[in-house]
Amino acid sequence: MTRVYVSIGSNINREQNIRRAIAELERYYGPLIVSTVYESPAVGFSGDDFYNLVVGFDTEDDVRGVVRCLQAIENNMGRNRQAPRFSSRIIDLDLLLYDDLIDDAEDVQVPRDDITEYAFVLAPLAEIAGQQRHPVTGERFSDLWRVFDKSQQPLQPISFQSLDAQ
Repeated sequence: MTRVYVSIGSNINREQNIRRAIAELERYYGPLIVSTVYESPAVGFSGDDFYNLVVGFDTEDDVRGVVRCLQAIENNMGRNRQAPRFSSRIIDLDLLLYDDLIDDAEDVQVPRDDITEYAFVLAPLAEIAGQQRHPVTGERFSDLWRVFDKSQQPLQPISFQSLDAQ
């Protein structure tokens, strides 16, 4: 089994779409490890604030199978793939880690660069996988979060009662 971590984000009908994405991931992969949900401003464009979290799960799917599943969930939820990269999103599911695999092909990038670039990715990842190490740098995610410059990317934890119990 391979441990996978996926970032989930939405700034359109945020609560509904986050809940639906989690339900779909559970349907495909079973029980999830679920971080706190954070609210953060849109990055790279002017838009509504996002809800973001990270989930972890174990799978026997290969890395491209996981990416195909994430894209299928996004498509089924109405994700517009023609929208600009930095724009509002119904749902965004990004594969962050696939165990310690390092792969930078055209169709998949793990570990994802977003891990060390965005507070809304690193904070929830450090919460649920803090002692694990970044496959490239070898640093623990908790250590990366501890030294991350949090002043430019504010996060606000959001109460998602039904998710907190998982």
